[in-house]
Amino acid sequence: MIELVLVRHGQSVWNLENRFTGWTDVDLSEQGVREAHEAGQLLKKKGYTFDVAYTSALKRAQITLDYILKELGEENIPIHRDYRLNERHYGGLQGLNKQETAERFSPEQVHIWRRSYDVPPLAADKPVKGEPNGESLKDTVTRVLPYYKATIEKDLKAGKKVIIAAHGNSLRALAKYLLEISDDKIVEFEIPTGAPLIIKLDENLKSLGYYYLKD
Repeated sequence: MIELVLVRHGQSVWNLENRFTGWTDVDLSEQGVREAHEAGQLLKKKGYTFDVAYTSALKRAQITLDYILKELGEENIPIHRDYRLNERHYGGLQGLNKQETAERFSPEQVHIWRRSYDVPPLAADKPVKGEPNGESLKDTVTRVLPYYKATIEKDLKAGKKVIIAAHGNSLRALAKYLLEISDDKIVEFEIPTGAPLIIKLDENLKSLGYYYLKD
């Protein structure tokens, strides 16, 4: 049996402030730093080791991974950083307070932007060259899966022990594929910050289930 370990980054300063973050490159909060260390400590206690690590191009995920590997004493394993594991891009919502946005556009509209599978958020007013103008979760799946199949999947098939430290929506995109979660059900699938999610796979990388690592 293969175990793929997914960890959503620890709480960020914008998580704390209840802001849409997306591709904005913000730091971890003090709680987020603790969550990252605790995730590493828990993985060590349960006997996990890794051969290779993957993370996004955003520092909150990279720092989380760094703290985890430090706790494990595995800072020197190969680390692959790629924008395709970035959080979903929230377009013109990035930086806005979620409560204030709900008051402006209605709670129902914000719920659709946040939780629907295929509705992208408000388009960016000033899009940055090379960045999307706002992604739905479906768009994020389209970005994440080719990268997974071209890189991470090969490592898993080669018998390598893999950890991925990324974001709520990029990890939900990957979980949707691996766990064969329907479009309707994925909107209910949440991944908490700093909690190692273990996906069990057979030799053909078909899902055998999942669970969260607990002390």
